[in-house]
Amino acid sequence: MAKLYFYYASMNAGKSTTLLQADFNYRERGMATMLWTAAVDSRSGSGGIVSRIGLDADAHRFDASTDLWARVHAAHLVQPLSCVMVDEAQFLTGAQVWQLARLADEADIPVLCYGLRTDFKGALFEGSGVLLGIADALIELKAVCHCGRKATMNLRVDADGGAVRAGAQTEIGGNDRYVALCRRHFSEALHGDER
Repeated sequence: MAKLYFYYASMNAGKSTTLLQADFNYRERGMATMLWTAAVDSRSGSGGIVSRIGLDADAHRFDASTDLWARVHAAHLVQPLSCVMVDEAQFLTGAQVWQLARLADEADIPVLCYGLRTDFKGALFEGSGVLLGIADALIELKAVCHCGRKATMNLRVDADGGAVRAGAQTEIGGNDRYVALCRRHFSEALHGDER
């Protein structure tokens, strides 16, 4: 029976790299896959999945209106899929996570989701929250804080490297906008003397 997986981590933990390696493994064995990424993240310019170490692949784009069940199931009827992989899964809606669960449960297609657990304030993203609640398997990928501890938080920074404490939950950026930190250093940077 297929499962719904959630691979989660802070920034710079290799989520996209791990997804692309899994995709390569399926395709190397002649199995068809379908890749998805968030339309809101246009950094790659082409709509693909791009890792920080230079690996990339074309991918379908989803936004809040995308019916993932309908799109994937229709493709699966034309060419059976061995796996569906979703990058930037934190941007999924709760309904879309349930659609992906339905693909695993009813279409028997394994679904691998990769994303952030929390935003720059330490709050869950909607997609991540539902994935944490219903995924069959939760796999934490590791990043490292500057102190050597496991980085679990994503600090948003301004052009001078200072902590950003307010703003929209979603602001696309890479190393220029976010720093992966352990909870202690995240809290110190975000709250400072307020604690």
